[in-house]
Amino acid sequence: MSKAHIKKMFPGAVTSQGFYSYYHYMIQQDSNHIFVLKGGPGVGKSTFMKKIGQTMLDYGYDIEYHCCSSDNGSIDGVVIPKLKIALLDGTAPHIVDPKNPGAVDEIVNLGEYWNEEMIKKSKNEILSCNLKVSGYFQRAYFALQEAKIALDEWKYYTKAYQDWSKINQMTLRIQNEIFTISPKEQGNERHLFAWAHTPQGKTEFIDTLLNNTNKLYMLEGQPGTGKSTFLSGIAGRAMLYGIDVEYYHNTLDPEKLDLIILPELRIAFVINAEPYAYTTKFDGSIITLDFEQSLDTVQLMAECGENLRDCQIRVNQHLTRARKHSEKAKATHDLLETYYVPAMNFSDVEKKLNSIFNRILAFIDEPGIAASSPVQPHRI
Repeated sequence: MSKAHIKKMFPGAVTSQGFYSYYHYMIQQDSNHIFVLKGGPGVGKSTFMKKIGQTMLDYGYDIEYHCCSSDNGSIDGVVIPKLKIALLDGTAPHIVDPKNPGAVDEIVNLGEYWNEEMIKKSKNEILSCNLKVSGYFQRAYFALQEAKIALDEWKYYTKAYQDWSKINQMTLRIQNEIFTISPKEQGNERHLFAWAHTPQGKTEFIDTLLNNTNKLYMLEGQPGTGKSTFLSGIAGRAMLYGIDVEYYHNTLDPEKLDLIILPELRIAFVINAEPYAYTTKFDGSIITLDFEQSLDTVQLMAECGENLRDCQIRVNQHLTRARKHSEKAKATHDLLETYYVPAMNFSDVEKKLNSIFNRILAFIDEPGIAASSPVQPHRI
């Protein structure tokens, strides 16, 4: 049985700033090949990528599934890190334009395999669905903007009662504990999302990202106690030491952080707090950092307790509103797919799948692997 590992993350997210993309961080700059998939909804892009990913996983290669924030059961991309190969969904809203066309990037147009005349018969319905989907997402963005306002107000009250000198001391202590190597060249950075506001609710796959991590720092404490700032400080120091950093941004406010991973040190720092409480199954060493130990909670509650409770209610109400709008967007998008699926020639899509898979096999150095493990036809 293969011991290969699947990592799941979100390259883009529905945020208070609209749809926010880190698609250019999905694959390393020195990639061997990038297949950019084009085509309408329901043409098989996600299924196409999942089958490539699963087959490579069976071959023993670690896989990254870059999940879709509009549907956590779908993916926007699959990356095979060891081979430096990726397949990406290049349709709106995650537009991906080839940077090195022909040399590295290649557009795969699955629209070649549909009956255009059949699709044109549903033109009005398609235009109507697209308009509704855009409208539902805009409503979700408005709801998330209001959630952020309520969360910012919550932070405003809390910050005034935090002992920042103690937070700074803790930050310095942790930095001194983990950075024991001599500085080297500037480290590399990668930016993605660990959480997403999906139609299925707040979604995360953080445990899959910790496979090579030995030590996990859990940051706890209510909003405004300094957790994201702490993460930024640790990440900044790591970069100065020449250590690679994986940044996972907050899905409500992308300027904030939820998680950082230092692969070289096999250490990760993650926030476990409302409104994004994270329950881990991590079996390594867990160290809890309580950011409320230095908070004057008694005085805070005495003077601002009612306001805090109001903020918490509003945050959750608006996050719920955003989810409901996302649910409607997905339902409408699912309806949109019904106009494309009947027009698709999936047998030809299947042939394209196997053609691409055989080209991926050509990048494998192990002799004979393509011959000894022939690709079986897939039904998409």
